[in-house]
Amino acid sequence: MKRLTQTLAFCLLTVFTAVAQKNYVSEVWVSDLGNGKYKNPVLYADYSDPDACRVGDDFYMTSSSFNCLPGLQILHSKDLVNWTIIGAAVPYALTPIETPERPEHGNRVWAPSIRHHNGEFYIFWGVPIDNSRKVSESANQFAFIS
Repeated sequence: MKRLTQTLAFCLLTVFTAVAQKNYVSEVWVSDLGNGKYKNPVLYADYSDPDACRVGDDFYMTSSSFNCLPGLQILHSKDLVNWTIIGAAVPYALTPIETPERPEHGNRVWAPSIRHHNGEFYIFWGVPIDNSRKVSESANQFAFIS
């Protein structure tokens, strides 16, 4: 009898949860008002030191990611209002630092600059511990180039 009660309770809970999810309306920030106008902020998130470039009718943007991964997220837009994350230039790891016992919050990858030339994207950023690095995109894949 106890097993039957538990099974029945589980089934009811599952059904109520499914119904609640079906009726859920996302409250995610949308800056596009749908009438040719928008409201600020366009990106309701922390995109520090943003830099963008235009390639044809498309816009690409990146921003500081500091010591967070994936690093240097790449965003795409057709109208500078509706942005989509399409990848990351530093998806998996950063070069280990010499002093891992000392956190370096807000350090590492910051103030990037994204450019497009001859079919490739280049991202340059200052790294306080080792000059600079270059990231390139070819065939829609961002890759690290040392």
